[in-house]
Order: sequence, then structure tokens, then C-alpha cells
Amino acid sequence: MNFDLSFYKGKRVFVTGHTGFKGSWLCKILQNAGAEVFGYSLEPPTNPSLFEIADIEKNMTSFIGDIRDYKALKEAFDKAQPEIVLHLAAQPIVRDSYKEPVYTYETNVMGTVNILECVRTTDCVKSLLNVTTDKVYYNREEQGHGYTEDEMLDGYDPYSNSKSCSELVTHSYKRSFFADRDIAISTARAGNVIGGGDFSNDRIIPDCIRAAQKKENITVRNPYSTRPYQHVLEPLFAYLMIAAKQYDDITLADYYNVGPDDCDCFETGALVDLFVKHWGDIKWENKSDGGPHEANFLKLDCTKLKKTFSWQPRWNLDKAIEKTVQWSKCWLSGGDVRICMDKQIEEFFNL
Repeated sequence: MNFDLSFYKGKRVFVTGHTGFKGSWLCKILQNAGAEVFGYSLEPPTNPSLFEIADIEKNMTSFIGDIRDYKALKEAFDKAQPEIVLHLAAQPIVRDSYKEPVYTYETNVMGTVNILECVRTTDCVKSLLNVTTDKVYYNREEQGHGYTEDEMLDGYDPYSNSKSCSELVTHSYKRSFFADRDIAISTARAGNVIGGGDFSNDRIIPDCIRAAQKKENITVRNPYSTRPYQHVLEPLFAYLMIAAKQYDDITLADYYNVGPDDCDCFETGALVDLFVKHWGDIKWENKSDGGPHEANFLKLDCTKLKKTFSWQPRWNLDKAIEKTVQWSKCWLSGGDVRICMDKQIEEFFNL
């Protein structure tokens, strides 16, 4: 199934969570494609932030607000009158969800309710994609098992579980309010993403870059945990593809896993080895900090996405690390990160 970004030229697109890492890359792609981009989010969640460094606000309409505040969200939504909605706003960190479970559930569950209410009470939207996570599944910790979309949703920690709830809210709204309306609604369950401009705490690649910046050894908490890692452009391409294709064909609206091929499900220690190879002159050490429970093994089966859309991942993990290091060294040397982003986007989408 062919897909290119020209679909988005002139389309009105509403992105929640646009000031975050993934949201910033997504808005840059849409801007380059000629879309009219509207964003709703809190202030950038990190300092430094990709949103500010790359001046993402320059070519879009940015609304700063809390996804839990329905009144403010609805006001922004009504001004935007979007045709397509991409819902990324979330509290996305597992460890933070143990510290602030109420905030995590309010943001990830009621935030989903609020954006669906905005869609329910307007007539402008034709396509909505709710971005959740690979952690929505009940994790049996079975080595080698890739979860499929029909398996039980029951995340362990508050972050994962709140995203399971976000999925269930979406399913209920689809059945209850949108069954007889021409509005395509899907969810995308993506694996771990890496890429230039992620400054989050408690994520391995940002930890690697911070250590390299300080010329310190990299601390790895769980070197034997296995995750499906992918460059941030991989799921963003899939999100844009799903939202575009279901816009034209509502029968494609469904629930999709978005992850790398089996060969890119890496142990964290092996991932850091790749980072060391591309960065040079840095080492890592195994040092668990006795933190809360996190899954040891997680893998997605993406057969459904591949069969439905003739989709395949484009960059393997080695290439993903190479591009992440390239962006990070550009930033640390005072280079133009917007140009770096544009080059990487063009290379990825024109493969």
C-alpha cells in the first residue's frame, strides 16, 4: 500500500502532546509536508527540550494547556477545527507513574476521554489515532513471545495500566458513539523509541548522552532487560500512514502494534554497546539502583500492520543509534538541529 506525505498538504491536523520528544518530531514532519498543524500540550516537559531547540512552534499554532482541562482543550479544538487528530499527550515514564499514580491516571485516562469528547461533539474530524504503548498487554514474561493485538490488556505499573485503560476507553467510545458516524478511530501500540532530542529522565539513550556530555561512564540499571527499540521516525511514519489511510477507508480503523523486526529486540546492555560503538571513547557499567518493578522481556508481533498496509520497518537499530548520535553531536557542537532533523526526515521518508 503506497503512502507519501503529500496526503497531508493543506490538511488541518491537531496534535496533543506536541511539545514532547515524539510530538516535536511529528510536528516537524507535518510542517515539512505542508499541513496546517495545531498543537495542545503542557509547556515542554524537559529542559533542554527539542520543541524549543528546534523552534518547532515557528510553523504551527501552539496551545499550551493541560489535557485534563476539558474546557481549555475544547476551546483550542474548536479554534483548530481539525480533520485529523493524533493523540500523544501522556505521562509517559514508568518510574514517574509510581511516584505520581493519580496524575498518571488522570492524564492518560481522562486525557483520552477529553480528546474523544472533543471529537464526539464536533463534525470536523474524519480520522483519529490514539497512541498508547507496547506495555498495554498483560506481560507473561515469556521469552520470545511477541504480543498480538487480540491479547489481554492489563499493564502492570500505573503507566502501563493507565495506557491499557486508555485503550479500553477508546474501544468503548468507538462502539458507543462512533459506530454510525463517518469517523475512523484507531490505536497504535508502539515500542520503545530513540532519536535525537530526547532529554527525558530514566530513559537509556538520554542517560547515555548525558554521560557522554559529562565524560562519565554510562550507568545501566537493567542490562538484561529486552525491549523492542526503534528510531522515533519509525512509529511516526506508521501513525501518519494509519491516520491517512483510514481517512480514506474507514474499514482500516483498528488496533495496531508498531514495532521493529525481531532482530531489533535488544537487551539494554547490547543497545548501549551500539551507542558506544557510534559515539566512541565512552564505557558503561552495570549498576542497579533497586528501583520499582519493570518488565524484563517485552516484544510485539507486528504482522497485522505489515499485512494491512504492506508496511516494513526502514531503519534497523544500528542505523537508529547512528542517527541519534549524529543529531546529538550536532546539538552539542552548536550546529543547526533543524537542518539535521530535515535531512533525517527526508532520508527516512524517501527510502
